[in-house]
Amino acid sequence: MTNTDTTGSHARRWWARLAFVCAAAAAVVPVLAAGVVGAVALLIIGVGGVVVAVAALYSFVTRFGILRWIALGVALLAPIVVVVSFVRANLLWVVLVSGVLALVTVVAARIALRGSGTDSTMPEYSVPPAQRPFLIMNPRSGGGKVSKFDLVRKAEELGARVALLEGPEEIDVTALAQRAVAEGADLLGVAGGDGTQALVAAVAVEHDLPFLVISAGTRNHFAMDLGLDRADPTRSLDALRDGVELRVDLGIVNGRPFVNNASFGVYAEIVRSPAYRDDKTATVLALLPDLLNGHSGPRLLARIGEITVDGPQAILVSNNPYGSNDLAGLSRRVRLDRGVLGAVTLSVTSTRDAVGLLRRTRLRGLAQATAIELTVDADAPEIPAGIDGESLLLDTPVRCTIRPGALRVRVPRDRPGVRPASAAFDWARLWRTARSSS
Repeated sequence: MTNTDTTGSHARRWWARLAFVCAAAAAVVPVLAAGVVGAVALLIIGVGGVVVAVAALYSFVTRFGILRWIALGVALLAPIVVVVSFVRANLLWVVLVSGVLALVTVVAARIALRGSGTDSTMPEYSVPPAQRPFLIMNPRSGGGKVSKFDLVRKAEELGARVALLEGPEEIDVTALAQRAVAEGADLLGVAGGDGTQALVAAVAVEHDLPFLVISAGTRNHFAMDLGLDRADPTRSLDALRDGVELRVDLGIVNGRPFVNNASFGVYAEIVRSPAYRDDKTATVLALLPDLLNGHSGPRLLARIGEITVDGPQAILVSNNPYGSNDLAGLSRRVRLDRGVLGAVTLSVTSTRDAVGLLRRTRLRGLAQATAIELTVDADAPEIPAGIDGESLLLDTPVRCTIRPGALRVRVPRDRPGVRPASAAFDWARLWRTARSSS
């Protein structure tokens, strides 16, 4: 073991010990300050406030009229009542001190377990520069980043041919990419949204050509998970002169490619509404009650490998799974080359289910799984879907699959990279780390 490894192990051991000390202190402080009965009362009041707030928020999104606004009032009042109760009992300081200690516990545990997190490094392959790169750029994407960063001129200086998606008529992006390949392009790239990225990526896969992602979209989720610089899309162009290749998976839904995800259910139904563009908030509030209560929209049935989820309100299928350390697991994807789909289903048909989200029940509430194939069936011949941000209607049953390592993504050798994944919070592993002697 090197000196660096030894030092790292030593530091993690002490971070783990600090986590246990702070956790114990967070539990002991309320008992010392208020006694056993008082500590139990604090716990009941705090947990009760959270449960009431969650239940009230669920009622807010599933009710119409005056009941909706009464529920919102209860949701806002619940935490206030909890705080006032602590203040009147002169115990607010106890809650604040315990809260700080709990926060330190979590931070210290994450640092201690960081060395046992999932490897976020995808293999890189050295490749020669492309000789005839062809790039498609959407000047409207990302609020005009193509123009703002002068991407056309900089790409042409690096030897690329550039086609702009401008003009009043709709341009067939797939046909444009196919024509470029026929004319001898040896690399295809896109400066635009993830939906356009996916269409051109499929052409690159078909012809076994490298694909260049230029982070000029609005959110650039695909670029983020590739470790690209989302703030400066010109750095993506560095891959044309000094790049390496990553072998990345490509998701397929009913024959259509996706680089990020495909969603079904509540979100897809709302985005499909013509009123959504004009007033997003009002549209969501108007449609959610009927969608969540099952009064509108088709009833879905998801088959995720060996798991069947009947009647979920929402399904998210991703090209490789998202992280699992937050409630919804929708933060970012650590790897894009694991050869599996990620799936998240939301099944909340009652206040009890909504409260159950706090304890992550498996097949009700929020469920997460991985599979190489997933199908979404419904009691309708077609269902709306959001695929990389684009709203479409797909014939049922919808079949989602993955093509492992199908996409050759060209990225700059020098790039920010992917943030290391946080290790799952595991008390047993944390205890072993704290007790280790080397």
